[in-house]
Amino acid sequence: MNSQSTTIQQTPTSHLRLGIARADITPPVGIYHPMWGAARHHRATAIHRPLYADILYFAPLAGDGAPWVQVQMDMVSLGSRELQQRMRDAVASGAGVRPEQVILAFSHTHAGGLFSPDRENLPGGEMILPYLDEVQASLQSAAQKAADDLSECYLTYGTGRCNLAGNRDYWDEDNHIYTCGFNPDAPADDTVLVVRATAPDGTMRASIVNYACHPTTLAWENTQISPDYVGALRATVEEATGAPCIFTLGACGDLGPRRGFVGDTVVADANGRQLAYAALSVLAAMDPAGHDFTYRGPVVSGATLGTWHHIEQEKSRAKNTQRFAGGSNVVALMQKALPDPAQLEKDLHSYLAQQAEADQQGNTLAARDFGARAERARRWLNRLRNLPEGPTYPYTYTVRRLGDSYWVSVAGEPYNALQTEVRAAFPNHPILITVLAGETGASYLLAAGSYGKGLYQEEPAILAAGCLEELTEAVKKSIAELQRA
Repeated sequence: MNSQSTTIQQTPTSHLRLGIARADITPPVGIYHPMWGAARHHRATAIHRPLYADILYFAPLAGDGAPWVQVQMDMVSLGSRELQQRMRDAVASGAGVRPEQVILAFSHTHAGGLFSPDRENLPGGEMILPYLDEVQASLQSAAQKAADDLSECYLTYGTGRCNLAGNRDYWDEDNHIYTCGFNPDAPADDTVLVVRATAPDGTMRASIVNYACHPTTLAWENTQISPDYVGALRATVEEATGAPCIFTLGACGDLGPRRGFVGDTVVADANGRQLAYAALSVLAAMDPAGHDFTYRGPVVSGATLGTWHHIEQEKSRAKNTQRFAGGSNVVALMQKALPDPAQLEKDLHSYLAQQAEADQQGNTLAARDFGARAERARRWLNRLRNLPEGPTYPYTYTVRRLGDSYWVSVAGEPYNALQTEVRAAFPNHPILITVLAGETGASYLLAAGSYGKGLYQEEPAILAAGCLEELTEAVKKSIAELQRA
């Protein structure tokens, strides 16, 4: 006989105040567009789906706890610290908070355009600064709307599964190299974490979908501005729920879509719907906000039935869901040996000259390859301009406790092990991990065993082997400290 039967299932909950707003940040047709070294176009030719910036303003329901504002932007990133600070200041001004209380994070769509200052002299680059001025104004206005929208809210959490993402560290046996593409021989994290925001009267205010998969469905053959799979994800969920759907990218340094690197937007939309259906399944199974699921007792029928029902969370339980604590942390991570800027400048000019020569000879494949190598050198130069001095990188991350859940934001593009290991360490708490939050100069954080293999992710990385493991331990330590508080 089991004397330890479970009689209550607690519904993971955060009870707080939340403000929500959205800004359309779709760039104009004709702006500089390609994110891909293999691309042969410069200007965007059309709009596939709009790009958005979603703003979430979090504040405690009562008592202490500093509010913060999280912005989820449909961009690959912003190409400099100065641009990051400009946008953060605009959001802070609109929301009435300090800049350090603002997190800028990116969906990382590779089809939205590349708005780095080093593109201004390329075709379409003349449109970048006016566009960014418009984005800055839109963010400030939307942040004020989010502040004005601040009201009591329940966040309810659920998890599902979706196999959109696959491991992308593929060993090409014929050519004896690693390529960055779908690897069916390695497992991939398929967890979909969904958050439902509900008003006290039961009205659904928004859903938040957290999933780890590079938005790289659309690649060098695509010339349209697009949020990639995120666009169809949002549209499908919003059509079904009547409420905004906000996407946050999980730890996906080694994960990408099984069907990717194409030019066809139909594939991007199919990928987005696949994730949307998984998210809607989670939403359909969620318990009512502010309630737990409790065993009610037996009912004698043709069988003796065990009945369950939802009850409002008890006073002590409800108080725990209102916990609001945490903030930013810094861990010093070792940098690897970095390339010489003078040599990169020479390489850039050499590759561009060779590309022009190959084009004159009609050798399109060689021209594409030389252009891709020039792009790598250009990105490294921009990356080095934004790095702090010294042998270590002051890596900033945030950990916040919202009731039963923990919200983590990290810089750069860590491998998925960060996410799976942190969640495994705290299995009774929903943990939402958002990457590309804050400084984007950190680039990839690979697992220690992945260095030295010739993987693509090591080439642009600035951090040395062991960085991912050190960050993972730091995040776990921060969560444990908030648990004890």
